[in-house]
Amino acid sequence: MKEIEIAKKIGKELTDEDVLPVVAKALGVKPSMVGEWRVVRRSVDARQDVLYRYRIAAVRKGEQFEEYHLDEYQQVSDAKPVIVIGAGPAGMFASLRLLMNGLKPIVLERGKDVHARKADMAKLSTLGEVNPDSNYCFGEGGAGTFSDGKLFTRSSKRGDIREVLHQLVLFGADPDILVSAHPHIGSDKLPTVVENIRKCIIEHGGEYHFDSRVTDIEKRPDGSFAVTVNGDGVSETFSAENVILATGHSARDIYEMFNNKGWTIEAKGFALGVRVEHPQWLINKIQYHGKYQPFMPTAEYSFVTQIEGRGVFSFCMCPGGILVPSATAPGELVLNGMSNSARNSKWANAGVVVSVEPEDLPSYSKFGPLAALEFQKDVERSMYDFSGSIKAPAQRMMDFCRRIPSKDLPQSSYHPGTVNAPLHELLPENVALRLKYAFPYVGNKLMHGYYTNDALLLGVESRTSSPVRIPRNPETLEHVQISGLYPCGEGAGYAGGIVSSALDGINCAAKIR
Repeated sequence: MKEIEIAKKIGKELTDEDVLPVVAKALGVKPSMVGEWRVVRRSVDARQDVLYRYRIAAVRKGEQFEEYHLDEYQQVSDAKPVIVIGAGPAGMFASLRLLMNGLKPIVLERGKDVHARKADMAKLSTLGEVNPDSNYCFGEGGAGTFSDGKLFTRSSKRGDIREVLHQLVLFGADPDILVSAHPHIGSDKLPTVVENIRKCIIEHGGEYHFDSRVTDIEKRPDGSFAVTVNGDGVSETFSAENVILATGHSARDIYEMFNNKGWTIEAKGFALGVRVEHPQWLINKIQYHGKYQPFMPTAEYSFVTQIEGRGVFSFCMCPGGILVPSATAPGELVLNGMSNSARNSKWANAGVVVSVEPEDLPSYSKFGPLAALEFQKDVERSMYDFSGSIKAPAQRMMDFCRRIPSKDLPQSSYHPGTVNAPLHELLPENVALRLKYAFPYVGNKLMHGYYTNDALLLGVESRTSSPVRIPRNPETLEHVQISGLYPCGEGAGYAGGIVSSALDGINCAAKIR
């Protein structure tokens, strides 16, 4: 087998006439002796002409591609149970790997199933009512289900990405995610994929328990675990020798429980800033250098820079997306972005955030390992206090950098609405100062036209990753103090996104025998 690269203008179909002469030369045969060819990767190149760059794999006649095959899911109704706390990407893919290994996953999810949680998200967006257990962060599928479904991780260091992508396709995702350089599923299609994963786990003997918020984890003298959940005022206890903890980056009560028990946790750096919303047509114009056509993919962007010793970077960019409220408790204000599969809204949004390390927060050192978490809480509360609701404090980009109030605000995709606010004063000083220098830099050096008063900044983007790490043994992946307990995914501080969380879940499940 040989792999070669071919470029072709977007909108033009790739044909045998384009491919066969090139792959024949690479294989050292005549075009008539080329067997099968297929696209294994596709990316957009807009540096000059707007092109698709295809990586093509081909074989000679008589040869076959080595196909990827998933391990089979086993029937585990009577098998050894493993408790999986959380039904986000880490928990779901850990459970699928447990099925492959002949173990029974018992999934405990504090929120509702992927369809029922939509009603609670609607109440949050329209009425400002927060259900602490069912929202944009908590519920089946986790936070990623309603934030575009980006699958950008391509590093093989964490594990075999094919296991994640092929399973997503198996459960209903577009096979295009197997070849796209920047694959996404879309928040309109992810619920069906997530539901199909659950059905598979149950059909093979696993269990799902919704409305089951974990209130206690006890290590018994015999080495087993007793995990207590509370739902609708009723407590229930589940028992198993092993527990996979995949609670996500917003399960603050879990960190507090660990801290109260004296179980080791650590303050961890995270990132905090704003959501930035541009008209999508402007991002299309910038990224395609004025050559955008409606048949081209909706443009996206990413950047990273260093300002005064801290990283400033874009995060969770949602082309053709909308902004949504992501609070998990009353009295706090948090924003996130999401896109449907078509990415066809008239706005583009992204988090633009500043790295915050525990040493940047000396006044919070009294909180020990929860220092960064308490800082995160305070920023979210200050935004809510200014607004008095979940309307987002907002300011035009150039006004923010010039530290002047905005006379008015542009229209926004954020359904609850916006409040004209001096974000340059509301944000922590070390964050606001770095953003002030970052936006002009990006506009002048990286994306001409990005720095504009047509862009709206909205606060706050604070759930980029967990501000706490639950340390584990690098070999066994068990908690450093508690054998049989596997901290996993974003909530434990070992992942950042759907694919990396899924891979971490797979890795933890693979350690259990």
